[in-house]
Amino acid sequence: MCGIAGLLDTTMSPSTLKESVSTMLQTLEHRGPDDQDLWQDEGIALGHRRLSILDLSPLGRQPMHSHDGRWVIVFNGEIYNYRLLRKTLEHQHSHAFRGHSDTEVLLAAVAYWGIEKTLNEINGMFAIALWDKREKRLHLMRDRMGEKPLAFGLVDRGLAFASEVRAFTALKRQLPRLNMQALAIMLQFNNVPSPLTIFDGIAKLPPGHWLSLSPDHVSDRRIPESRDTRPGRRSAPE
Repeated sequence: MCGIAGLLDTTMSPSTLKESVSTMLQTLEHRGPDDQDLWQDEGIALGHRRLSILDLSPLGRQPMHSHDGRWVIVFNGEIYNYRLLRKTLEHQHSHAFRGHSDTEVLLAAVAYWGIEKTLNEINGMFAIALWDKREKRLHLMRDRMGEKPLAFGLVDRGLAFASEVRAFTALKRQLPRLNMQALAIMLQFNNVPSPLTIFDGIAKLPPGHWLSLSPDHVSDRRIPESRDTRPGRRSAPE
């Protein structure tokens, strides 16, 4: 179990952006007690709390950058068939891997195959946040069964995401309000169904979905529909 969090906010100063995501990560320490790291660029910050399981060396640390420099990833979960995918990438593209993590294999697959084919090829449980430095676009993805949690929502003038909704309480510029409908459901059934969360304006990314966001979506205060990536269920992202 690891924890991921991040902010897409082009109006926030670099220091405030870093402080905000760092504070979000502190609420996720129980998910990844072994390590914490953060990467940021103009208007975007990605953070990761690590529970070291595969590749315990520094080569397995996240956020991780692709070999071509285009992609940055924070990832919670496990890709079960990563060894097979690694062999395929080594054979097809003569790719030389530095470490032994499934994260590095996932990044190489995206770099060579693109997001859609990678999602079709991987088998596992995952919550992924992927930043495209060339297109300036944030991609959020969740496994088909929804084993790994991922929540997102518009906060203040930006968009935040995290493995757990508690991380949103760390954003003191705008504390989330309780969703009374979700609270009533939780009191009745001891569960909050997707896409609701206990906080108003914060949603769970549904299982098997891919959400693609640009800074324009955030500044316009609109979140496009996510794409259902499960076989036979297609709806293109905006």
